[in-house]
Amino acid sequence: MPWWGELAGTEWLPPPGGGLVVVPDTGQRALSDGCLHPPGRVGLGAARPQLCPHPAWRPGLEPGCGHRPRSLGAGMSAMETTNRVQVAAHHWRPRFTANGIDVNDFDDTVLRTTDWKDWGPNWRAVGDMHETLGREAEARGRTLSAAQAYQRASWCYHLGKFLWFEDVAVHGELRDRSVWVYRQALPRLDPPGERLEIPFEGHVIPANLRRPQGQGRPPLVLLVPGLDSSKEELFAIENEFLHRGMATLTMDGPGQSENSVHFAIRPDWETVITPVIDHLARQDLKIDLGRVGLMGISMGAIYGPRAAAHEKRVRAVVGLAGPYNLGECWEALNSLTRGGYIFYTKSANEAEARRKADTLNLEGVLHRMMQPLLVIHGARDRLFPPAHAERIAREAPHATLVMYPDGNHVCNNIPYKYRPLMADWLHEQLTKLS
Repeated sequence: MPWWGELAGTEWLPPPGGGLVVVPDTGQRALSDGCLHPPGRVGLGAARPQLCPHPAWRPGLEPGCGHRPRSLGAGMSAMETTNRVQVAAHHWRPRFTANGIDVNDFDDTVLRTTDWKDWGPNWRAVGDMHETLGREAEARGRTLSAAQAYQRASWCYHLGKFLWFEDVAVHGELRDRSVWVYRQALPRLDPPGERLEIPFEGHVIPANLRRPQGQGRPPLVLLVPGLDSSKEELFAIENEFLHRGMATLTMDGPGQSENSVHFAIRPDWETVITPVIDHLARQDLKIDLGRVGLMGISMGAIYGPRAAAHEKRVRAVVGLAGPYNLGECWEALNSLTRGGYIFYTKSANEAEARRKADTLNLEGVLHRMMQPLLVIHGARDRLFPPAHAERIAREAPHATLVMYPDGNHVCNNIPYKYRPLMADWLHEQLTKLS
């Protein structure tokens, strides 16, 4: 059983098998997988260099925010730091295989992709193969097989373009194809989904709504992707909530996947979530808008708390693997992720994107968030180090922190640990409101 503790309204929950227990500024010590932090030396600021690093933390491989890599460290070769194909495989294989990409497709495509310019076209070919399988199944009336093949095709198209900008026209084709083919799968899913187009600043917020079968008016979980993910990618996470009797609305907000055409990334997500809930309230969608939760992933873990600090109809929030301040992380980001921020912020160059990164933060926001917040992070996160999660949990009045010592970014290497926990927690929070 996990150990629970409370201090000044903040709960710290290590996951089963060990984790990080932080007791700030009380003279006590914080235990992290055998390492002791000095009292008062958790979080960010001047004390950051005195943080006890996780035993697996290596400069160059998993650098902390604000620290330039000093060496390559074990586990990453010089070639991997320059070969973008290997960087993509090294960082994101766990993510995409956990979210539905067949591991054989991933490994085979990486193996035959020797030049980054071929990444998008090669994944398009794999997506085309799965789309053909879907059409063949549909022609035979095999709707389940068709839906599964269409989903795999959509995920392959998305993987081909997520941080690939060598050919902007092909990037756009992959984006549009991912959305289109997933729409063929939506009504065939179990439970089925429907596409919503929510009016927003002269365009729309596109979203996929799924409701559990036989639940009357279930609570609703808003799912917010990160920098380079998409609403289509989050099917497996949707199912965790649906299996527990919660509906899901997964959206592409400003600067995200389908909505990167019309909008750039923005920090003020209260301007996004409030119109979304207003629109839902005007419809009869058979969901309980008195019980709305939100889960934000990576950058979505900045958007979610910022929205909830202003939008009180959001009753509970999960922040998964988000930074406290993106600008402080900039120097440690890999080249592909930096390129993603340039593209999705619609910046002219890296200097402009770097300036915009400073606006993507939670400073001065969290103290206004009165809803319960579950912060989940991996101690081996290569993008946003654990100190950011610690600070988020310290500043939010009603936060719970779960730190997995073996977790990578978004804990995609251990989905069987974090996904049930976050779904159970959000179910418990929303059930209390019945």
